[in-house]
Amino acid sequence: MAEAAGADWLHVDVMDGHFVPNISFGAPVMRGLKTLVEETNTPFDVHLMIAPIDPYLEAFAEAGADIITVHPEAGPHIHRTLQAIRGAGMKAGVALNPGTPVEAVAPLLDDVDLVLVMTVNPGFGGQKFIPASLDKIARVRQRLDAAGSKATLQVDGGVTADNAADCVAAGADALVAGTAVFRGGPSAYADNIAALKGR
Repeated sequence: MAEAAGADWLHVDVMDGHFVPNISFGAPVMRGLKTLVEETNTPFDVHLMIAPIDPYLEAFAEAGADIITVHPEAGPHIHRTLQAIRGAGMKAGVALNPGTPVEAVAPLLDDVDLVLVMTVNPGFGGQKFIPASLDKIARVRQRLDAAGSKATLQVDGGVTADNAADCVAAGADALVAGTAVFRGGPSAYADNIAALKGR
């Protein structure tokens, strides 16, 4: 239904109750979700909020992830983790929590296809967007452009129709929204997505 309503990607949040204070689901459930969209080839963008991270990369690759995004804090060797993701044939992303400095991405630009700026502290849906994140989005955009990086700049957390344009103006290429998309049930999905896209 989200695809039919205009979603370009499906973003899957995996939480372990350890790295973040909530539990969602694991690779078997994601594999089941993937079977529902195999015919349309909608990219599965998997955000792993788990630690340790490395032991689970293979399971999510086998479950059908197209992109795996990880946090630098989730393992001891972030370069090795990103290289393992790419080595398994997926795109690699790095997520910056609100408290993670922009500088953390600088040594990783050659190893990432996506940089995710978290605009809430990860772990729960429905949180309010942190306004200071707009400056962080702009600083990451500057860093990517200065390095000539083609990495997608993604924003996740409290994204709504009220702040989506500000995120894009700050430099975002992709917006992740849960509550703002699914509020109102299936009959509202298309209108919600159109509002986020400014249509």
